[in-house]
Amino acid sequence: MDARSEGGPNPMKNRSTVDRKSERELVVTRTIRGPARLVFEAWTTPELFQQWWIPKSFGVTIVSCDMDIRTGGTYRLALRHPAAPAPMEFFGRYIEVTPHSRMVWTNDEGEDGGPVTTVTFEDKGGQTLLVVHDLYPTKEALDAALGSGQTTGMPETLDQLEELILTQGATKRD
Repeated sequence: MDARSEGGPNPMKNRSTVDRKSERELVVTRTIRGPARLVFEAWTTPELFQQWWIPKSFGVTIVSCDMDIRTGGTYRLALRHPAAPAPMEFFGRYIEVTPHSRMVWTNDEGEDGGPVTTVTFEDKGGQTLLVVHDLYPTKEALDAALGSGQTTGMPETLDQLEELILTQGATKRD
């Protein structure tokens, strides 16, 4: 039984783990309090996705979010930071989409291509074991991502996801 406070998720109970599994692989694991169908919905509904995807502490906003979430579909996100002269764009295509259990997409905005991201959603009795697996094209690409700090926001992002799920779950009971 979870003894979270009324104010929100207990960060000590549901910590994200971030592990470098090999020269090219980074894996983030987290148990989200909420069923896989709600977690998947938050990941695949643009209006919900925009509420949690960017860590609030980064000071970045999503200015556009186009997502055609199906195998063979594409996505394009434009993000703005007050210090940046123009929006940053992130885009790619969905290689696999299996509702409520798995998504695989490319991150195509880099010169040499970015990582291929696989996210699995495993229902564990009303909770979801979420695993985010990034496979980078080279060791150097993963080293650069880790060195730039671009991988540090995932725990905060997943905190925000869980907060949304807990709020949404209260209004979407089976």
